[in-house]
Amino acid sequence: MTDRVLVLVRHGQSEWNLKNLFTGWRDVDLTEQGIKEARAAGVKLKAHGLTFDVAFTSALKRAQRTLDLMLAEMGQTKIPVIKDQALNERDYGDLSGLNKDDARKKWGEEQVHIWRRSYDVAPPGGESLKDTLARTLPYYVEHILPRVLRGERVLVAAHGNSLRALVMVLEKLTPETILKREIATGAPIIYRLNADSTVASQVDLAA
Repeated sequence: MTDRVLVLVRHGQSEWNLKNLFTGWRDVDLTEQGIKEARAAGVKLKAHGLTFDVAFTSALKRAQRTLDLMLAEMGQTKIPVIKDQALNERDYGDLSGLNKDDARKKWGEEQVHIWRRSYDVAPPGGESLKDTLARTLPYYVEHILPRVLRGERVLVAAHGNSLRALVMVLEKLTPETILKREIATGAPIIYRLNADSTVASQVDLAA
């Protein structure tokens, strides 16, 4: 039995998560809380007896640092790590760096809610969730999934919206149901896949 394991982890709390700012592609670091979350994720994965053959992460340091901290906790710092901006967070365009409350004052509660929670409406200069999916899914299909199906154990440390793209496919969610699927910071999701790439089992290690 080939052990086709894929683990997805959203980065730990970032400095801008804490400040309630739209982050997107801005390259901010983890908070002390985020560091604790990343280390705790590594502890949980180690407790599950998981080892990995390869890891993927985005081009942003909050995801990279989360991955480094997890691997350190697991004693697996020697595995190959592949970084690609295809796994970056959704680009919030003109909203990037703004406090979410200030954005509501500027554009109105309803408009900001549409930008944040609709599937295919992008903020000015940014990406919708649909745009993020169009960037992330081809990368998953070409670079990540084949390794899982070969029996490699793959760890992905990325972002709330880029991971939603993968979760949408794995959990067979619709454009409506994916919007309600929350992905907590530092909470690994362990998938075991069938040979046809569908999910055989799923374990959420939420705090």
